[in-house]
Amino acid sequence: MILNEIWFILFVVIVAGYLILDGFDMGVGILHMVVARTDAERRTLLNSIGPVWDGNEVWLVLGGGVLFAIFPFAYASLFSGFYIAFMLVLVVIILRAVTLEFRSQRPGARWRSGWDLVFSLSSLGLALLLGVAFGAVIAGVPLGPDQEIRTNLFELLTPFALLVGLATVAMFAMHGAIYLIMKTGGELQARCKHYLIYLMGGFVALNTLVVIAAVVMGMAFTERYLDQIWPVIFPAAALVAMGAVWYFVQRARYFLAFASSSLMILLLLTAGAIGMHPNLLISNIDAAYSLTIFNAASEEKTLVVALVIALIGMPFVLLYTTGVYYIFRGKVSVEPDSY
Repeated sequence: MILNEIWFILFVVIVAGYLILDGFDMGVGILHMVVARTDAERRTLLNSIGPVWDGNEVWLVLGGGVLFAIFPFAYASLFSGFYIAFMLVLVVIILRAVTLEFRSQRPGARWRSGWDLVFSLSSLGLALLLGVAFGAVIAGVPLGPDQEIRTNLFELLTPFALLVGLATVAMFAMHGAIYLIMKTGGELQARCKHYLIYLMGGFVALNTLVVIAAVVMGMAFTERYLDQIWPVIFPAAALVAMGAVWYFVQRARYFLAFASSSLMILLLLTAGAIGMHPNLLISNIDAAYSLTIFNAASEEKTLVVALVIALIGMPFVLLYTTGVYYIFRGKVSVEPDSY
C-alpha cells in the first residue's frame, strides 16, 4: 500500500514539474501576439524559451510513463474516453515545435506572421485542452464497470470543464508573463508588467469561480475540504504565493516572483490531488467503478522495480534541467543565429 502512495506523490510532483516548466512556455506562446510588437521582440520571446522548451516536455513524457507503467488501468481508461482530446494535444504540441524551428527560416513578413499566429493559437489550444481534461477528471467521468469511459469530445466540454480550461489559460499566461519579465528588458519588459496585473486578476477571478462551482455542484473531490480543515492549508498557501508574486515584481526581484508563481502552481495541483486521493478517475455513474491508486496499479514487483529506476533516473533529469537553466540564465538577446 505504501508503494502506491509513494507513486501517487511522485506522479503529482512530475505533473507539477510539467505544468511549471512547460506552463511558462505555453504562457509565452499565448502572449506572443499580444506583448510583442516587432519582429525583433517576437524573436526575443522565442529565444527566451528556445534553449529549454524541448527539455521541459520531458516531464510530460515522464508523467505519461508513470501512468502507463504504474497505473495502467487508469491509462487505458483515459484513452478510451479522451482519445480524440489526446490526439488534439499531440497535434498542437507538434505545431508549437514546428513553429519554433520554421518561423525564422525565411525573412518574409507574411511567412513569419503566419507562424507567429500558429504558435499563439497552438499554445492557447494546448493550455485550454489540458485544463478542460483536468476539469473533466475532477468533475467525474462516465466510467462503467468494464473500466471504459463512454463519452466523446463534445460531451467533455461541460461548462465546468471549460471554466477550468479558461482558468488554466489565464494561469499559464500569467506564469509566462512573469518569466518574460525576468528574461527581457526595456519596453518589452514594461509591457509584460502592464499586462501582468490584468492576467493575475483574471486568474484569481476564474479560479474563484471554479471553487464556487465545484462546491455548489457537490463534486466528490470537494468532500475532503468540507469534512476536514487541514487541506485548506494548500489553497490558502497558494493565495499567499500569488500575493508574493506581485510583491516581488514590484521590488524587481523577478526570480523570486517566478519561484512564487511556480510554488503557487505546485500548491494548487497538490490541493486538487488531496481532493482526488485515493482516486485517479472518479466515476459519475457509480463510485464503486472509480479507479484508485490501488485498484488501477500494477503488481507490487513492478512498483518496486520502477521505483528503483526512478530513484536512479530522476536525479539525472533534475541535473539536466538545472544545468540548462543555469547555462542560459540572464536576459535574452537576439543574435544572427537566434530563432
